[in-house]
Amino acid sequence: MAQSKACSPSCQSFKCAKNSVIFRRDTIWCKETEEQCNVAKCTYSMCMKRRMLPEGVCGETIKRKTIDKDVDDFPDESVRLKGKALRKLGDQEFF
Repeated sequence: MAQSKACSPSCQSFKCAKNSVIFRRDTIWCKETEEQCNVAKCTYSMCMKRRMLPEGVCGETIKRKTIDKDVDDFPDESVRLKGKALRKLGDQEFF
């Protein structure tokens, strides 16, 4: 099973909101802090695909979990409508 990976500033979807990223030799530096860019701690780091999760984890590397809900979980009550919806649909009960 694949492990989740941390987002890195070398990703094509990474963007710094302050435009403070500088590529120096083999590392990526931040002009604001004069240190290496740390995506997990920076408040200005963002993903253009909106996939970055808290703590700098890349959302594209995480497998989604789905949960199937049975119909039996819901109560057997009808829905009463009021106002405009009642006028449009008439005096009917919907399940």
